[in-house]
Amino acid sequence: MSRRTRALSASLSATLSLALLGACTTQGGDDGGSEKGQPGVATGTVIGGTPKRGGTLTVLSNQDFAHLDPARNWVLPAMDFGTRLLYRTLTTFRAAPGEKGGEVVPDLATDLGTPSDGGRTWTFTLKPGLVYEDGTPIRARDIKYNVERSFAPDLAGGPDYAQRYLADTEGYDGPLGGKHLDSISTPDDRTIVFSLRRPVAEFSYTVTLSTFSPVPESREKGVQYDLRPFSSGPYRIESYARGKKMVLVRNPHWDAATDSVRKAYPDRIVVIQGLKGGQIDDRIIAGAGADASAIEWSDLQPSSVAKVLPRPEVKQRLSAERTGCTDMLALNTSRPPFDNLKLRQAMQYAVDKEAQVTANGGPALNDIATGYLPPSLMGGKAADPVHGRSATGDVKRAEKLLAEGGKPGGFDTTITVSTGDKNRAEALQQSLSRVGVRLRIETADPSVYYDTIGDTANAPDMAISGWCPDYPSAATFLPFVFDGRTIRPKGNQGNVSQFRDKAVEKRMDEIAGMPDAAAANKAWAELDTVIQSKSPAVPLLWERKPLLVGDNIAGAFGHPSWTGQFDFAVIGLKDPSRSQG
Repeated sequence: MSRRTRALSASLSATLSLALLGACTTQGGDDGGSEKGQPGVATGTVIGGTPKRGGTLTVLSNQDFAHLDPARNWVLPAMDFGTRLLYRTLTTFRAAPGEKGGEVVPDLATDLGTPSDGGRTWTFTLKPGLVYEDGTPIRARDIKYNVERSFAPDLAGGPDYAQRYLADTEGYDGPLGGKHLDSISTPDDRTIVFSLRRPVAEFSYTVTLSTFSPVPESREKGVQYDLRPFSSGPYRIESYARGKKMVLVRNPHWDAATDSVRKAYPDRIVVIQGLKGGQIDDRIIAGAGADASAIEWSDLQPSSVAKVLPRPEVKQRLSAERTGCTDMLALNTSRPPFDNLKLRQAMQYAVDKEAQVTANGGPALNDIATGYLPPSLMGGKAADPVHGRSATGDVKRAEKLLAEGGKPGGFDTTITVSTGDKNRAEALQQSLSRVGVRLRIETADPSVYYDTIGDTANAPDMAISGWCPDYPSAATFLPFVFDGRTIRPKGNQGNVSQFRDKAVEKRMDEIAGMPDAAAANKAWAELDTVIQSKSPAVPLLWERKPLLVGDNIAGAFGHPSWTGQFDFAVIGLKDPSRSQG
């Protein structure tokens, strides 16, 4: 899945490094190894204890949702919000911090599915008594319909596992014209059968994605479905003014007896949008009125750090979990200048990654990425770097490669970043100027950023992007970021570099067909090194996610499967009577 960009800077780096440095306890992290907890910052723990039922949870946000249509929702934290509150999927992740949060459990389905034909066929049975917000039954055909919707060009941008895995989908463009897939069958209202083009041993994880949630055909509204998804979860949308405010209320027909994951503690959830990041932090720190019962949607701002870390009573409300994502500088390989391998390789040495760490919050919240695959997919270990070990770059090596690529004096190029990442773009601009590369910066609002850089015909030369595995498998990473067959004209979420390489694609198919998981993991790691040598992107950072809550919040923790975002399935209030809104 694509990761949301965030705004942190050198001031955050300095403050966090001083305030959080020192010996600390060690606890299990999401990367399969150990994680150093930071003093006073919640990592792998639950903030506020167990919530009580009732009250209004407030979410303060600086942006609108990118998409809430389950066929299009593939960017965090909107994906977490949608699948935990509005719609259910065949399976889902357990609501727990740390390693336990990576466990898949049944959701709409009675179990984790039954494979047959060597893993090429998967059958799921729905729980009895499942209904939508109006009390009508959820049927297997509704899940099939939503999977089919994900093929529609007008509904681009969402998870494309169905396109990758389902058999006989060539030329299919969705159900809006009345066509349906034969590779999904629904022999009765509670049974759905998926026929795959190859064995997929981890398909139980695949169906945690919002593509595999139900949408009844009678509720189809095309692109307008984004505004009012029909609820199968514990809440329904009462009102939504885009970019301003959304109000969720309880879905009276949701049955907790059928849902072991979602606790639905608050009576109402109010999302207030369009706020400034520093304003959000100030309100939650102060905790006046409804803000005591508020959480923030996006990350802690640099200007707020000095207001949080010196105050123990506030610092204990800060979560900073590892995201499990890799931040990258994508190079548009579809046209000059980055259709030239030598120029792409030059960027590997021209970029000052240490400056990126500083611009993005410092070493307390970032590690330098040495490969595309994050440590969580590499047995807890960072990959050996392919392009040298200097964190600040190698100017002489970059200049040599520029000359070999026919650009000894450098060149002009462009980058598009989210508004919150402008400081990082400026750090890139400065480091690239050392080798004569003149970088022009353009910004896009966070709510439309991935749609902007995903318009392949108008994509910039460079973009700061990132990828997070949808579940603990490299099969959910490298193919989505570097398989040329996945590139879409619009909504091109993963392969922002527009990288096409037949040999790489052939090897991806070979690894995907390996029955031995250990052998496949080793092969993915080797392929990571091969792709790095072709330089479609510069690996930049592995991040943590800093989020603050009000002092009336309970049940808050950064979920490892949601890149450190709060798990909306179990968050709530200590004292519902204190909430307002």
